[in-house]
Amino acid sequence: MEDGLRVLVASALGKLLGSVLTEALPHATIVVATDPDSVHHAIVGRVRFDSVVADLIWMDPAYEYVFDGLDVLKLLRESNRSAPIIMALHGHGIERDHLEEAITQPEVVGVVQKAAGFESPVEAVQIAAAGHALPKTKFPISQHLICPSLDSYFSHGRRGHTAARLAVAIAAGQATDYQSLAAATCIPLNTVNKLVSYLGPLIEGRGEHDPQLPLTSQVVYRWCGEHSRYVLSWGRRILEI
Repeated sequence: MEDGLRVLVASALGKLLGSVLTEALPHATIVVATDPDSVHHAIVGRVRFDSVVADLIWMDPAYEYVFDGLDVLKLLRESNRSAPIIMALHGHGIERDHLEEAITQPEVVGVVQKAAGFESPVEAVQIAAAGHALPKTKFPISQHLICPSLDSYFSHGRRGHTAARLAVAIAAGQATDYQSLAAATCIPLNTVNKLVSYLGPLIEGRGEHDPQLPLTSQVVYRWCGEHSRYVLSWGRRILEI
């Protein structure tokens, strides 16, 4: 099965995993991409990969707010180079928002935990390349996911998109009050004034605010900061802002 197998490792620290895969799968072609430009170069106009291992969040200060594993998925789709994707997790809570979206995508066949060592991704690549999903008993998610996900809420019609645009502007540091938020989003001020009604149900639905305290615009601003990595990711990928 290894003959002719093509595997992409998309990770800021992917050279180590790439060398492990090269040793374990000597007849396979292992391509390592360690930054957004090299990921683009590896995918666009190239031969399709049999499987892809991508860091869900790129733990590098230069990329963690501008590129992630969901961007890799988008690039594969837009280039008509879709392939089974294995998302590699560091095990941090900040990955949860991304993970809640990733596991709903048809191309994502499972996750591997980086802390589990290198045997796990080698086996995962072989399973994915054979056209199978990773068995969850052996490749567990091991994170407590919350419903509703940010992706499902933001994707729910025009109101969801408006909520996302407001959240993106706040997460990007483009607004400090209703007036600057309206200017940053080009959303009418009378709509921006309803900021809490747009994002409050999501915050409350996820249990991320003490119900004994009032849910104010300050709470929304704090929440957007806490979820900024994912909010900015969703904005650039879906809203393209």
